[in-house]
Amino acid sequence: MKRQLGGELVIPVLAITFTLYYFSTIWNSPWTAQVSAFLVGGVLLLVSAIFILRCIRWLARGEGSLGFGNLFSREDVASGRIGLLLTTIAFCMLIEPLGFTLATFLFLFASMLILSRCRRVAFILGLSAAISLVGWAVFIWAFDTRFPRGWFETTMKAILSNG
Repeated sequence: MKRQLGGELVIPVLAITFTLYYFSTIWNSPWTAQVSAFLVGGVLLLVSAIFILRCIRWLARGEGSLGFGNLFSREDVASGRIGLLLTTIAFCMLIEPLGFTLATFLFLFASMLILSRCRRVAFILGLSAAISLVGWAVFIWAFDTRFPRGWFETTMKAILSNG
């Protein structure tokens, strides 16, 4: 039976596409950010290229096909992969309207619930809140990054400035 490579190539192709898009967005960034981005992106491109070359070799030898039969299976639903995919998509859609902190909290909470199969809910709630608050303190408050600001960030800015 031939290895179905189409499903295995989805992530490398998306990684290459994202990396090239990311490179196009950092031209006006400080040089240190550009160096870091090109270093990490270069490694991602290299690893993806190596995998694609291996797939080409398997195809040339007749050991693989470009089928997508292995892209989704029952195991994806049972293991929570589909749920994680949906929470990731929801995070990308909600980060702008909710802001970094609330979207991150919801993403972490939902993801950890899926991975734990809804066990230890109180612990997951506290851990998600703690990680989100640390993310806010480091990225928004301390470093003043350009992450999306929502209700939480606006409220905390008002509280901290009126002290």
